[in-house]
Amino acid sequence: MINTKYSPLAIAVVLGTLASTTASAAGFQLAEYSATGLGRAYAGEAAMADNAGAQWRNPAMLTYLEGTQISGGVLYVEPNIDVKGTATIFGQPVYTEAKDIAHSAPVPNLYISHQINDKWFAGLALSSNYGMETELDSEFKATQYGNEAKIMTVEAVANLGYQINDAFSVGGGIRFVTGEGKIGATAPFTLPTSATTAIQKGSYLKYVEGTDSSWGYVLGAAWQINDNHRLGFAYKSEVMMDFDGYGEGEVFHFQGRRDGKLSVALPATAEIASFHQLTDQWAMHASINWTQWSSFEKLEAEFVDGVTSPIKNENWKDSYRFALGTTYQLNSKLALRGGVAYDMSAVDDKYRTTTIPETDRTWLSAGVSYAFTKQFTLDGGLTYIMARDASIVEPRDKLDESAAVFGTFEGEISGDVWIAGIQANYRF
Repeated sequence: MINTKYSPLAIAVVLGTLASTTASAAGFQLAEYSATGLGRAYAGEAAMADNAGAQWRNPAMLTYLEGTQISGGVLYVEPNIDVKGTATIFGQPVYTEAKDIAHSAPVPNLYISHQINDKWFAGLALSSNYGMETELDSEFKATQYGNEAKIMTVEAVANLGYQINDAFSVGGGIRFVTGEGKIGATAPFTLPTSATTAIQKGSYLKYVEGTDSSWGYVLGAAWQINDNHRLGFAYKSEVMMDFDGYGEGEVFHFQGRRDGKLSVALPATAEIASFHQLTDQWAMHASINWTQWSSFEKLEAEFVDGVTSPIKNENWKDSYRFALGTTYQLNSKLALRGGVAYDMSAVDDKYRTTTIPETDRTWLSAGVSYAFTKQFTLDGGLTYIMARDASIVEPRDKLDESAAVFGTFEGEISGDVWIAGIQANYRF
């Protein structure tokens, strides 16, 4: 993907699996992998074994799935993110705003598990860990700092689980990640005719797009303390994406388009989770998630002519997510779920951008599961995410020269996100 003077994967982030929208977890990370987990705010996922989707967060949970199982569904993400503030143009303050900058999108998934024998279990998972798409309209008066960003990835994981004994299980998987991304920044207005360089409103100052495929791995373990209590641990490796494509724009050292590459690391993640069956009907779940966003320090583009262009200092930090959920088995057919979660932002106020509207988030979730037969169940979930209002100041560092020509911006991002999902599960 080639260079752009802007944003991290700046490009944005993978909206999980086959579509793009705003990320609902920290950075450009996606939490949504199943409607089952959505109903409890994805609490306790590395220790849960509801259906074949359990392998996505922890391949060791395959050892709890008997026979052959298949799960598939879709989640729909509806973000409502606004940016407003003051652009200073030629020394004059001007109010500007952009509404609904993040796109809504469906996020599908598919999981298959198979019990080979009493010890070995196999699985295949299709979903995504990262994704986002944002776009600011042409009337926003600070598009020189970014007007669009997108990343879409699809991830296929081949998993194996092994039951060591009644108490301990382990698992691992090979991840294949493929994706595409783009990032752009345009002139917010036409420069006066006296300017040495004629740049028209809406023309690209910088634009890059590209595609790549790469590999990673996932490891997991589970400890069945007793019949009612279980702990799970999972780790997903960093995946390096070398987005190969092209770049163009007024601020680059060349005219027209030029091939190049922008390397971005999809960060490593880890989760520790617990499951507790308190009564025959009532269970509690909890999770702590860690994402190594500190690996996202800066962006540099490498062009085919050998020139490496610094893009931006990102200076992100590791983030954490805390979730608590519950399941209540109302009767033999109907189960109810609920959960709350808190996602910590991966950026300080100093490094936040309009194209990746990253801030703290609070999740409120509810869900239901209905067993039509012993083989077939249907799950549904609904989540409301409240995003903390957060400030934005551009430029953030000396690498961005846009301020000298087009002015500065000071404002804030605000909004919320709705997520609804449905999932069908069948046991053979």
